[in-house]
Amino acid sequence: MSVTAAMVKELRERTGSGMMECKKALVETGGNLDVAIENMRKSGMAKADKKAGRIAAEGLIAIAISGDASVTSIVEINSETDFVSKGDDFIDFTSAVANTVVNNDSADVDALNATQVTDESVTVDEKRRTLIAKVGENINVRRFQTIKTSGSIVGSYMHGIRIGVLVEMEGGDMTLAKDIAMHIAAMKPMCVSEDEVPAEEIEKEKEIFKSQAAESGKPAEIVEKMVVGKIKKFLKGVTLLGQPFVKDGDVTVEQLLKSNNAKVLSFVRFEVGEGIEKKEDDFAAEVMAQVRG
Repeated sequence: MSVTAAMVKELRERTGSGMMECKKALVETGGNLDVAIENMRKSGMAKADKKAGRIAAEGLIAIAISGDASVTSIVEINSETDFVSKGDDFIDFTSAVANTVVNNDSADVDALNATQVTDESVTVDEKRRTLIAKVGENINVRRFQTIKTSGSIVGSYMHGIRIGVLVEMEGGDMTLAKDIAMHIAAMKPMCVSEDEVPAEEIEKEKEIFKSQAAESGKPAEIVEKMVVGKIKKFLKGVTLLGQPFVKDGDVTVEQLLKSNNAKVLSFVRFEVGEGIEKKEDDFAAEVMAQVRG
């Protein structure tokens, strides 16, 4: 059976793959469209497995909200390069995953990967692997978080495509919630209040401050007071409530919330690639290696 342009076109539409790849698959199967699709799917899975170990530290953050606004989710999807993350296929995949998160109660990323994509007949992982085969890069669904509301407000803010924030708040209004989310995107607090700062973080900072203060040669009691003062300043700097509000440095976030009879219950801040150890390429060494063969 000869392979026609119409057959290649149909296979491209159904798989999203390139023209030459589709033509090759049809030739190998004697024009059998269904077998060609299955073979391409298997090939895509194999390609995805080969790329699984490659570092993916670029990507996108996406936020999705349920129709009744009772569920808000944020997700991070990673690619190897920002070139791929800016492509329509990757953007569409990220949006599809975000919508799937908000419409399902997945316990973790593994469970999400096994979940059927909203309004599609494939799982998140199957869709991910198909995209890997198409773009030629490793792609990971790295993390997600969901806030379900019952009387509280959830504000969200996206700073470009790389930073996303959700804020759950009692009292106030959506404008205030968005302002607080914007502040969190810019100022990157560790947590809401001082009592949430991990004890090990405080101890680590205390040891650093003790060392610095001891070098001053001042008496022990003065050193202790200096350390206490520095710890107080540290706690204000890393907690949402202690930070000066980004849009008005004369008031703290805590003062702003109190003046609006509002309280922040929790927040989530995702930034693309944070915490991922990126591969540092030595371009000169790479060129020399190619020259030497």
